[in-house]
Amino acid sequence: MTDNKVRTRFAPSPTGFIHLGNIRSALYPWAFARATGGDFILRIEDTDLERSTQEAVDVILEGMQWLELDIDEGPYYQMQRMDRYRAVLEQLKASGHVYPCYMSQQELDALRERQTAAKEKPRYDGTWRPEPGKVLPPIPAGVQPVLRFKTPQTGSVGWDDKCKGHIEFQNSELDDLVIARPDGTPTYNFCVCVDDMDMRITHVIRGDDHVNNTPRQIHIYEALGVAPPVFAHLPTVLNEDGEKMSKRRGAKPVTWYRDAGFLPDAMVNYLARLGWSHGDDEIFSRAQFLQWFNLDHLGKSAGQFDETKLRWVNAQHLKALADEELAQQLRPFIVQTGVAAAALDADDRLPRICGLFKDRCDTLVDLAHWARLFYVETIERNADDAAQHLTEAAQAPLAAFAQAVAKVEWTREAINAALKAVLKEQGIKMPQLAMPVRVLTMGVAHTPSVDAVLELLGREKILARLLRH
Repeated sequence: MTDNKVRTRFAPSPTGFIHLGNIRSALYPWAFARATGGDFILRIEDTDLERSTQEAVDVILEGMQWLELDIDEGPYYQMQRMDRYRAVLEQLKASGHVYPCYMSQQELDALRERQTAAKEKPRYDGTWRPEPGKVLPPIPAGVQPVLRFKTPQTGSVGWDDKCKGHIEFQNSELDDLVIARPDGTPTYNFCVCVDDMDMRITHVIRGDDHVNNTPRQIHIYEALGVAPPVFAHLPTVLNEDGEKMSKRRGAKPVTWYRDAGFLPDAMVNYLARLGWSHGDDEIFSRAQFLQWFNLDHLGKSAGQFDETKLRWVNAQHLKALADEELAQQLRPFIVQTGVAAAALDADDRLPRICGLFKDRCDTLVDLAHWARLFYVETIERNADDAAQHLTEAAQAPLAAFAQAVAKVEWTREAINAALKAVLKEQGIKMPQLAMPVRVLTMGVAHTPSVDAVLELLGREKILARLLRH
């Protein structure tokens, strides 16, 4: 299948919540389309009626929206295309590429048992395949047949995979594929081919669990008179235990990472590196990724998910984000902690708070934890820090500092001067004052520069927290 314009697709089955291993299979075709000025199509393969759910569809759409994997067409739903599939089935019947097979499931199971016992590869034996001079068995009464595709019995089928190199299968190893069930419902491999043909897909970029489907699909493309697309089969994404990532093995929905405060650009950066590389570049923007991306640098070995590495990547993107933009992304996370949106709008502190604390945080949730301390009336103090620093010896310096900040000009420089004056007056060193002040005002002993924190916290809150203990 050739076209001047690149057209790629993401075609998930909504049978479970989409996880990072799945979404990487959306990222690469999206990136290739964007890098080449092509089109990116979303198709929902929902023919598994027993397991497909609207909830799973919603997570797919939400996850792609969060990651800003914008689509040019779709979503298309396979269940809405049944009339088209049946029309193409009739076309293949007329051309002699399919035939009815009346073998029952019991007969098929018995055949496979015999083949297994004889140490043969279990496969359909062509009982109902029409051949010149062959006499077919009598058609059993009351049995609705499946439709099977007449796979070529000699020669081979192969393709140059953009990820795995040349792959070839002997046709003699492939039996006749069922492409329609007894009720006429078409099967997966057939629907995919019709969809990709109709949607003019030029490049199929998908997981390597589909490699064994590809020779069968190539045969169907050829029977339909169209050239197959270019294939790139991506290596598996493994979980932290080295197993294939799956919901059954603890993989989290993509939306969990959104709710946990990861940045979409950081996720794109991290996922891109799970099977593609650009030299030694670890951290890059979305724009750089699209500028660099091609199919020639896809990895050939499985990528392994590492949440520690993901948090590090997210931290780098968080640090690089402009404070104003970071503040906008942070707002809903602060509101979720119980801070009223009106309180955030009451002054212009939030971008400066972001600038002060972002170097200490891995996620927006972490940053929201710090930011809320500037807007709430009461805070919880770390018990260990309080026991270590809120000692009897700290009481006099704290009282002196409370008196000083009650009347000082409200600038960082003036607060710093007040701190130093109390140190000199009390004959103590900075940690002996700064640590207890931090515990009382922020709940912990370690924060960014104490004068910068106090300036943003405000005189009223500082005095309330100093005097309340």
